[in-house]
Amino acid sequence: MGEFPKITSRRTIEVSPWMKVIEREVAYKNGTTELYHAVGQQDYIAIVALTPDGRIPIVRQFRPAAERFTWELPAGLVDPGEDPARTAERELMEETGHTSKAVHALGIFSPCTARLSNKVHSFFVEAGPRPDGQEIEAGIELNLVSPAELGAMIYSGEFTLQLHIGALMLAGMRGFIDLKSFTAT
Repeated sequence: MGEFPKITSRRTIEVSPWMKVIEREVAYKNGTTELYHAVGQQDYIAIVALTPDGRIPIVRQFRPAAERFTWELPAGLVDPGEDPARTAERELMEETGHTSKAVHALGIFSPCTARLSNKVHSFFVEAGPRPDGQEIEAGIELNLVSPAELGAMIYSGEFTLQLHIGALMLAGMRGFIDLKSFTAT
């Protein structure tokens, strides 16, 4: 017999073009089974960018799930068949208007192993200049902040997306940013 617990059946329920619910039946060694549900969606990218003058682009937009406006790093869903590094370049341009001089992979991680089935691809991007007149995506407010200013926003609870705080930590661990510069003054 196989190892327990094991998945004995799987069903996918399409909710929208961006989300599905994945139902899994799990069998246990004692003979019981239980249903578990996860949210399925495309992989996601998070971008820690640094402009030539040493600032970090952050974006503010309304998030229906949180029922409020939130400050976040530039980010987005990876289109089917799209290379996540190209997604990072595309999303940085769409959300901030900045070009990408160099894109560095920080790693691929699970956002929540209990409820989400997708992966988060984190990148550090050396941002290039913003072309004159370059528009950004509608509904997004752009702010360029210093690491200390972003640190203060994290400490105050104004910047709360844990996935993006994790991306900042990865950029620090890989030597792209100095995490000590995030200390609130």
